[in-house]
Amino acid sequence: MKEWYDVTIIGGGPAGLYSAFYSGLRGMKTKIIEYQQNLGGKVLLYPEKMIWDVGGQLPVLGEKFAKQIVQQGLTFDPTVCRNTKVESVEKDANNNFILTTNDGKKHYSRAVILANGGGIIQPKRLDVTDAQRYEGKNLHYSMKSLKSLQNKTVLISGGGDAAIDCAVELLEIAKKVIVVYRKNECRAHEAQVNKLVKGNAKFMMNTTIDSFIGTKDGTAIQQVLLKNNASGIRSNHEVDHVIVQHGYNRESSFTVDPNITLEKKDDYFYKGDSFGCTTENGIFAAGDILTYDGKINLLVGAFQDAVQAVNSVKNYLEPTAPKVGMVSSHHKAFEERNKEIIHSQLNA
Repeated sequence: MKEWYDVTIIGGGPAGLYSAFYSGLRGMKTKIIEYQQNLGGKVLLYPEKMIWDVGGQLPVLGEKFAKQIVQQGLTFDPTVCRNTKVESVEKDANNNFILTTNDGKKHYSRAVILANGGGIIQPKRLDVTDAQRYEGKNLHYSMKSLKSLQNKTVLISGGGDAAIDCAVELLEIAKKVIVVYRKNECRAHEAQVNKLVKGNAKFMMNTTIDSFIGTKDGTAIQQVLLKNNASGIRSNHEVDHVIVQHGYNRESSFTVDPNITLEKKDDYFYKGDSFGCTTENGIFAAGDILTYDGKINLLVGAFQDAVQAVNSVKNYLEPTAPKVGMVSSHHKAFEERNKEIIHSQLNA
């Protein structure tokens, strides 16, 4: 039997999660489809980055913020499909939507919100023999907890902003920071590179990772063999952790059938307006995936996009519904929860 949802959200990052929260607030039956194992989106790539610019939120680490936005997004118990890729979106004879996923399943929805950022993002893997063996151990594609890197020797491969920012953060934490880059000059912001130079990080330009030497039990990298591509000289370095920051591969998240007229800006982004409407009736968008005049490409902008998209969905499905949702402080959905929170605080 087909199970129909009022709205299906493609993407479980900040825009998608806040869309799910607000959709629940407006009483809609909601589903999230997320390609990755974990909800949270790109914030998960920077768990140790400090986030300062979200209104009403004191400075918070990315890892904690991701947990908070996930918890908020699940407030109204949306159906969540993880490890699931939307491969196609089609419209039926009644102008409803059928989404086909990589597991062969079909998902049925009266409206869709695109919240899949710039498409599916995967870190560029290190092309070194046995590299995969050490992933999740001491070979990483994003910054691990700073505490786990304290007083350790950390080798960072990459010369872009992400790699150099990572190295700068570790200057006062790690015992030793080694930066290797395949070219003769870093691409990162000059000010950050200067911080590394002054902080005595070891730079090795024109250098790439050649191979790894593991511990006796084979569970972790013990040494990294580096190759200078200009001289051909190889050198061994004892390390505790290796962080690879070579950028990310993107792929477009899905295809649409010929009956859907979604206007693209380029390979990944869709044109729309500040109300979250795209050029196709019934398909809305929020966050990085959406472009329009006056767009705010910040984390806080994703929340406004989400609210606008959900309000537009509600009015698309129910033209007589209020244009905007009721403020949360007066909302009946929170009456019992507010009592529970107040009670727990009084008895803390």
